[in-house]
Amino acid sequence: MKLVECVPNFSEGRDAAVIDAITDTIRACEGVELLDVDPGADTNRTVVTMLGAPEAVSEAAFQVIAKAAELIDMAKHKGAHGRMGATDVCPFVPVRDISMEECADLARALGKRVGEELGIPVYLYEEAASRPERQNLANVRKGEYEGLAEKIKDPEWKPDFGPAEFVARSGATSIGAREFLIAYNFNLNTRDRRIAQDIALEIREAGRAKRDEKGEIIRDENGKAIKKPGLFKKVKAVGWVMEDFNCAQISMNLTNYKETPLAEVFDAVCRLAVERGVRCTGSELVGLLPKNCLLAAGRHYLRKAGKSAGTPEKELLRIAIQSLGLSELYPFEVDKKIVEYRISDPRPLVGMTVGDFVDETSSESPAPGGGSVAALAGALSGALSSMVAWLTVGKKGYENAFEAMKELAEKAQALKDNFLRAIDDDTAAFNGMMNAMRMPKKTDEQKAAREEAMQQATREAIAVPMRVLTACPEAINLAESATAGNENSLSDAAVAASCAVTAAEGAYYNILINLAGVSDDAYKKQTQDKAEALLDEVKKRASALGQSVTQRLKDAI
Repeated sequence: MKLVECVPNFSEGRDAAVIDAITDTIRACEGVELLDVDPGADTNRTVVTMLGAPEAVSEAAFQVIAKAAELIDMAKHKGAHGRMGATDVCPFVPVRDISMEECADLARALGKRVGEELGIPVYLYEEAASRPERQNLANVRKGEYEGLAEKIKDPEWKPDFGPAEFVARSGATSIGAREFLIAYNFNLNTRDRRIAQDIALEIREAGRAKRDEKGEIIRDENGKAIKKPGLFKKVKAVGWVMEDFNCAQISMNLTNYKETPLAEVFDAVCRLAVERGVRCTGSELVGLLPKNCLLAAGRHYLRKAGKSAGTPEKELLRIAIQSLGLSELYPFEVDKKIVEYRISDPRPLVGMTVGDFVDETSSESPAPGGGSVAALAGALSGALSSMVAWLTVGKKGYENAFEAMKELAEKAQALKDNFLRAIDDDTAAFNGMMNAMRMPKKTDEQKAAREEAMQQATREAIAVPMRVLTACPEAINLAESATAGNENSLSDAAVAASCAVTAAEGAYYNILINLAGVSDDAYKKQTQDKAEALLDEVKKRASALGQSVTQRLKDAI
């Protein structure tokens, strides 16, 4: 399921009734979770965070921009924070199964709609920017609301959408796409703010002013201080003292955790703290962060310890939380701090116990059915290959295989998770077909709409098992690699191959039964040919693996 976050900022932080009316607009939107509302009286600004499927979040964003334009009069607005509109900024942030370019497309589509339907001037920024000079929000907002009337007359600053004229009540809105911003603090065993600030200057991208041997700031011919860049890009940091926690902290904003991983910054802070005679005792997350950020940290610390990073998600999260000291100041609650866990579970089948899943499959309900069971078989194949890898690493006599087995475990975990996602995706696709079948068909228009929906739903019902089938050769690859692991687990590698065959055959049958409902003959032939070739490959390779393992097991008797 695609998930996108949206973080609109509104130019109202004091009037609770207005803030409630704005946020109630989001609460009324189906498929969107309101995660956080953060008003500030001094800034006279409220930052709202919402999460959901792209289409639902885009609709909620439009509705809330409309509500803000209705309730906020920018001509009367005063506040400490820079701003130029009732809805000042509205960025889309990719969270799961969605690219940055897709988020940029959402921003463009929303900007066009806001400009045309609400008559609000819209500027695109960051990853959605229409030109390089508009990527930086500071450039777009320069002059703020008070300078907008003149700025908008400049052809270089014509809005991307909406009227190229000053709209006094609403001002202008910046709509864009950006990476997740993580607010993160490092705790030191000192109350000395100077030490925290010194480390902050060392790690942040902006760095610090260069100094000569006498300690004087080195300046260029224009008198501007020459900077020494910091250790990390996409990092902003400052040192301060938190009286509530009785310690100095390095407060950091990480604006691109993919480019600058959180664990690497944490390790650098720990090293720099020791060099200054203090220790980093832990860290604190302010707000939310995406799951992948912590998963990457978990893998980082496993690899540093010489272990395989091929371990289940829960264990990776546990290792990350412990290694980063995220529970030092208060318990770190994954269900509240990880953004993906804040939305209703879209995968109810995967969350079931084995007994409940089997019982549900055995009931009169047509889903879960063979497609979900085939995906489960694929997940078991990946799980068994990972298990063999773990039972090999660290065992005497297999030293030459350690690195290959560590890599195998990581690949197997990723494949396992891919199959697990397909368990619920297959059932969701089946339910989509049922919903299309229930559409009205009294008029010609209704019949045509129903037929179009049926064709689209059927293709989705084919796409999921095709995804399962396409992954099965990789499951065989991993099972083959696992046969070079611990001899005591040789039978487990063979069972991994058998599960891959079951997954492939189950997916193949589901593809065939759904192809009967497709009207496009060329698509049907292409899909069937591809499915048959994949199944044939999996069965042949699994058969060869089975014969080899059988002989090795017999020889050992």
